[in-house]
Amino acid sequence: MNPKLNVVPFVSVDHMMKLVLSIGIERFLLELCAYVEDDFRRWESFDKVARVAAHSPDGVIELMPTSDGAAYGFKYVNGHPKNTRDGRQTVTAFGVMADVANGYPVLLTEMTILTALRTAATSAVAARHLAPKGARTMAIIGNGAQAEFQALAMRALIGVDRLRLYDIDRAASEKCRLNLQGFGFDIAICEGTEEAVQGAEIVTTVTADKQCATILTDNLVGAGIHINAVGGDCPGKTELQAAILRRADIFVEYPPQTRIEGEIQQLSPDHPVTELWRVIVGEAQGRTDGRQITLFDSVGFATEDFSALRYVRDKLTGTAFYEELDLLADPDDPRDLFGMLLRAAA
Repeated sequence: MNPKLNVVPFVSVDHMMKLVLSIGIERFLLELCAYVEDDFRRWESFDKVARVAAHSPDGVIELMPTSDGAAYGFKYVNGHPKNTRDGRQTVTAFGVMADVANGYPVLLTEMTILTALRTAATSAVAARHLAPKGARTMAIIGNGAQAEFQALAMRALIGVDRLRLYDIDRAASEKCRLNLQGFGFDIAICEGTEEAVQGAEIVTTVTADKQCATILTDNLVGAGIHINAVGGDCPGKTELQAAILRRADIFVEYPPQTRIEGEIQQLSPDHPVTELWRVIVGEAQGRTDGRQITLFDSVGFATEDFSALRYVRDKLTGTAFYEELDLLADPDDPRDLFGMLLRAAA
């Protein structure tokens, strides 16, 4: 892929879906996991800043930027839980990758679907280092737009093949079960959180309401469980009872962001946490014994979006799953932008 100077490859929603299906959903997730983990391994090469957020009573709009010195990437993303009442997505997103050497964008893409994929891939990478060895059963509390992606990433990377689903809206669980038919899961729809977590080695919480909720209570968390807390991702939005956090070993992406947005916003600012990248590179321990409770307090970080943008750009080569946008002015003389404008009328 070597576009002309004035055009930028653009991946639409339709092209993203076709790209994913042409690769295969589970293969896409596996390969994306590798990119996510590779970028965690070179964590110290990235510029890091907590995302820039504009909060309102109805939701949040955020920009998530980072750079590794060679490429720059950012994502625009919103989170508006009430949107589903109007037939809209809770989360939508698009992203850009640019060449640091000249500042020109090299990719513009939808990231609503891609964010779901990269979030699931990050969860699976964390679980590979933190979940009990040989874990096969996962409870998913909250069966909305993210649930199937989480299940498939966990299956692809660590072999989870038994799902226990619960949502306050049973129709969401039925939707999830229907969508995952044919992927080799043993699926049970449960009547409550307590039933769902029974026998689960991994518990994923992925609800959408923008509030401090108690989706998972301390009495339901037994020894040896890995908790993948995905839904709490902005100030004032949590899913876990604080007592769980005090019993668990907590792993995070970028502490300055997670302390504001994650489950650990419920704790003191100096409560100990371990950065996931340190576990991945061997600087810190992850799971150390069978009775340990591990918690991945996942809020999503810009390096994960960078990994997803990098992966998609690499996979586009030789495909037809993009179009070229006439996005950048390209006058014959770089100093004569006004002349270019005048000549357009000729």
